[in-house]
Amino acid sequence: MTSVQAGPATDTTAPLRFPSGFLWGAATSAYQIEGAVREGGRTPSIWDTYSHTPGRVAGGDTGDVACDHYHRYREDVALMSELGLGAYRFSVSWPRVQPTGRGPAAQRGLDFYRALADELLGAGITPLLTLYHWDLPQEVEDEGGWPARETAHRFAEYAGLVAEALGDRVEMWTTLNEPWCSAFLGYGSGVHAPGRTDPVDALRAAHHLNLGHGLAVQALRAALPDSAQVSVSLNPAAVRPRTGTPADRDAARRIDALATRVFTGPMLHGRYDADLLEDTAQLTDWAFVQDGDPALARQPLDGICVNYYTPTVVSAAPAGTEPERNDGHGGSAHSPWPGADRVAFHQPPGSRTAMGWSIDPGGLTELLLRFHRESPGTPLYVTENGACYPDAPDAEGRRFHDPERLDYLQRHLRAVHRAVAEGADVRGYFAWSLLDNFEWAWGYDKRFGLVHVDYPTQRRTPRSSAAWYARVARSGELPRE
Repeated sequence: MTSVQAGPATDTTAPLRFPSGFLWGAATSAYQIEGAVREGGRTPSIWDTYSHTPGRVAGGDTGDVACDHYHRYREDVALMSELGLGAYRFSVSWPRVQPTGRGPAAQRGLDFYRALADELLGAGITPLLTLYHWDLPQEVEDEGGWPARETAHRFAEYAGLVAEALGDRVEMWTTLNEPWCSAFLGYGSGVHAPGRTDPVDALRAAHHLNLGHGLAVQALRAALPDSAQVSVSLNPAAVRPRTGTPADRDAARRIDALATRVFTGPMLHGRYDADLLEDTAQLTDWAFVQDGDPALARQPLDGICVNYYTPTVVSAAPAGTEPERNDGHGGSAHSPWPGADRVAFHQPPGSRTAMGWSIDPGGLTELLLRFHRESPGTPLYVTENGACYPDAPDAEGRRFHDPERLDYLQRHLRAVHRAVAEGADVRGYFAWSLLDNFEWAWGYDKRFGLVHVDYPTQRRTPRSSAAWYARVARSGELPRE
């Protein structure tokens, strides 16, 4: 891929111009929008099981229908074209293309993604395919899930099947989406599928996700053309100590190890950092890491993808107190932070989204520059960034004005431009999300979409933020104010 650089910006009143060739896109995931959970040979994923378990998801919502994208993908691609999007990030449903998580692919499942990719290419939209966005086949979970080493090998086999089927259409590939959530929310706090609550299983899952990533990259390289680009989407934390005291700084170090370095250590450097192992030594000796595993997780990447919504503010909990855990990841009696029992989490003062997350665009700049320094020469992409707000249609029921979401996007795009101006090779931005959708354990009440979805009728209505984002995408320019 040709390197792109930001142009000079000496006029303090002129719009901020992004690099030539910058990708402007939006993102979704399979279980959140596709529906059709029993069609085409698809079998249940852990999210089907989890969402159908009473008490797990707000309102008893499930992804059974969601946005019905499986049947309406042509309409949705046409909508992307109207919005001027140059790229679309979607995920493949593992149980749709390999229903039991092993064995041959289901051609009917692959046919759906072939048709989607063809529709995108026909509209001049670059597809960015994510192999895993949390929908593990239930049968694989029944055999141990991500805490079991075999799952990493099953994932690599699945990656090879998808690459063989779609490698002639898709050039941009991502292995995992936010493995932190898969490991620590799925197996630690239990607020995500499969809902298990064992801190050692969470650490085992994190390691096998790292291993699965490395094996999958190898499988992709073996099946894809040399021109294909392979990356991973992480949700690193912009961790900040609440104060400058040594205790608070150490709390931030501890959370940085669990939130970010547990994945970047193996994936980018072929190692687990010593402080992570020491912090969790009272839980496990990490014997599940076999010789050569961290080196295997470190595979050459064509890009690093960053998902960012809000910073993480922590402190050391005072002795004799119960640590506050306002970390924005849902309520649970079980912590997603193994070995960090004395770390308190805080939401700083100031504006928040409807998720209760504080708004701090500087965290995005910080993370992009961190990866620029840590992996010099590797292109960067923002593959998720967006905000949830309530809104209502106008008097005619035709338009949805969302000035808060528009402001959030504009401020974070300025943060991306700032990183580019400081030398980071950022090559694309994908707003989360194209459509309102099934927002995991929050169900359908939380709306992130550029496009409003009326679920009973499946009517799509672009919000004001969508029209604004379309102008930015077409021009490559961002107003300064």
